[in-house]
Amino acid sequence: MTNLTVRAASAADATIISDCNRAMALETEGMELREEVITNGVKRLLERPEYGFYVMAQQGEQIAGTLMVTTEWSDWRDGLFWWIQSVYVMPQFRRQGVYRAMYDFIRERASEYPDVRGYRLYVERENTIAQKTYQFLGMHETDYYLYEELLPDTNFLVSK
Repeated sequence: MTNLTVRAASAADATIISDCNRAMALETEGMELREEVITNGVKRLLERPEYGFYVMAQQGEQIAGTLMVTTEWSDWRDGLFWWIQSVYVMPQFRRQGVYRAMYDFIRERASEYPDVRGYRLYVERENTIAQKTYQFLGMHETDYYLYEELLPDTNFLVSK
């Protein structure tokens, strides 16, 4: 893709990141996220770089994709894993190398941080297109399942 630029997001990007996250949740999981919750969550991460950062891909002035990186400490490796989350590529930009460009940006940025040991992400089991992309870029499926428990006051979905 020509004229594609990738950069770290800033506070000015909070609304578009929130919109992308809401679109991704609806498209991939059928979840309608509460706008005020996701917008506050995006803003909090942007204000707290120790939590992580967002990456933006643009073609000219048009946003092509976004993703979030958060960190996990590994005592086994005495370093950090960067978790890639909330990946969203705008429909008109899919299958054009946008995710690859953002992933390359993360790899390059990680070279500035000697504590980074690798990258992880989770993907919906049915999303085979994304899985093939991740494999093509050198990632592999692990032997682990992901479990979670949400606390009762976690109200992030729009009420029906």
